[in-house]
Amino acid sequence: MNIPPPEVLLVDAPRVSCDGASGIRTRAGYRPAALGHPRVFLEIDEHGYVDCGYCDRRFVLRGGPADGADQAALPDISSAASTAHS
Repeated sequence: MNIPPPEVLLVDAPRVSCDGASGIRTRAGYRPAALGHPRVFLEIDEHGYVDCGYCDRRFVLRGGPADGADQAALPDISSAASTAHS
């Protein structure tokens, strides 16, 4: 049984960055030292999505193969990870 990602963001470019606090940053009382994680850059591959290894946020390429799919049914894919089974 797969667990759906905590947050799914549709993006228009295959290269994205994540710092874990982008949705929190605009709220009153934002304190950058207390929120988020180190900024990482992720590359969406032929699967059409990638997951952040820190916060599990999923980035889905708009119009790609994962756009509109049941996100809970898709396996986790971290940047530069291989989904090949041995």
